[in-house]
Order: sequence, then structure tokens, then C-alpha cells
Amino acid sequence: MSYEGFAYVYDFLMKDVPYEKWMQFLREKKEAYRIKENHVLDLGCGTGELSVRLSKEGFEVTGVDLSEDMLMVAQEKAMEERVRLSLFQQDMSELEGLGTFDIITIFCDSINYLPSPTEVKKTFEKVHNHLKEGGLFLFDTHSLYKVKEIFMNQTYAENEDEVSYIWTSYPGDEPDSVDHELTFFVNNENGLYERLDEWHTQRTYPMNQYTSWLEEIGFTVKEVTADFTNEAPNETSERIFFTCVKA
Repeated sequence: MSYEGFAYVYDFLMKDVPYEKWMQFLREKKEAYRIKENHVLDLGCGTGELSVRLSKEGFEVTGVDLSEDMLMVAQEKAMEERVRLSLFQQDMSELEGLGTFDIITIFCDSINYLPSPTEVKKTFEKVHNHLKEGGLFLFDTHSLYKVKEIFMNQTYAENEDEVSYIWTSYPGDEPDSVDHELTFFVNNENGLYERLDEWHTQRTYPMNQYTSWLEEIGFTVKEVTADFTNEAPNETSERIFFTCVKA
């Protein structure tokens, strides 16, 4: 999947995303599981919104993303905020050579962009290899309910002066997957609108499937919660959070 061009409208699309809730989730789990050190690996870091926030709070942050364009935007943000990020372009399922970390995150449903169970399991293995003993692995996924009942056959749109978009979601080819067709109209410096088309696929799995893969690889799944709360998921939960420890 290419993010060329998309990186520069991504933050507009994500402007209402509650990044502070992910930050609070990480703070709470770090304290609860007594993680003393601050070396964080932010996988699927995108344009660096969470990476920059973590760095500003005193974390030593390494960000990884598949998109060079996304990483360029992340670096620009880091420079503007006068923080340091170590940024690498890698596929999270092929992660290598980055050392070990106290906390590894895959937030904002980034794991749902992996196309198959093979890539998900490979990613869990790579995370395990890069995590210190007793370290935390934190990630979230779309629930089956959200994919099947909220996204499917829905259209979203927004019209503003700088950027407008139409976002339509369709059933994907694989089980429990959804295709997102996005068309952006971006106002360029000449006052004309340029069209940008994107097609993204996300796929999710039952909670017990994720847990089985994690335990098979060597993680202890400490908590499975929903929607930025400490409550267990229910049948209408939309975002599932996993808190795992490398035993």
C-alpha cells in the first residue's frame, strides 16, 4: 500500500482522533506494570503524532513506518517541536536490527493493515524479539463489530476550504476485512483543487485468535479491554486494546 501524497492529508483525516487517550493508556499501563525505563518503539508511527507527544514527555522514541512520506512528515513535526525521534522505514512484519525496548506500541489500529494471519504472527514474533524481558507490548485493533456493522457499506464526507474528502467502505475480499475508498480534493497554492485517490484495506480477527497467537509466541496477555476504558469488551465494543508482557 502506497502512502505517497496521502501523508500530507493524513493529519486532516485524523484531526479528531483522540491521541491523548492513547497517551493516557500508555501512561497507565507503564505505571501499573512498573516499567521504569522510557525506551519506546512506536510501530506504524505514521506522521509521528504520538511519537512526538511521547518524546515531549521524556520518552526515548524510535518510530517505524512503511511509508517514507509519512516519516518525512514525522521528522518535520519533530523539528518544529524541537524533539528528537529516531525514525526508520521498515515493514513491521519484517522488523530487524533496532535493539530492544521497554515498551512497544502499535496504536491507531495500524495492525489491521496487515493483510493476512501470517503477517500478524510475524509481527508479533518481531515485537517479541525486540522487547526486553518483562517489557510491555500495547496495541489496539478494530473489533469485528466495527468492521462488520459500522464500516461496511458506509460513506463519510467532509467539505472544508483546504481539504475535502469522500470516504466509502466496502466488504473486502478476505473474511472480516473492509476496503476503504478515499477521494480527496486538496486546494493547492494556485487556488485549484487537486484530486487524490486512495484505496486501503483493513482486516481484523476474533479476540481469542489474537490471544492465541500472542501466547503461542511467548507473550502473557495481561488485559483485554475496550474503547479506552478498563472494561472488558462487549458485543458492541469498537476498539479492542491488548496489554501484553514478555514473560
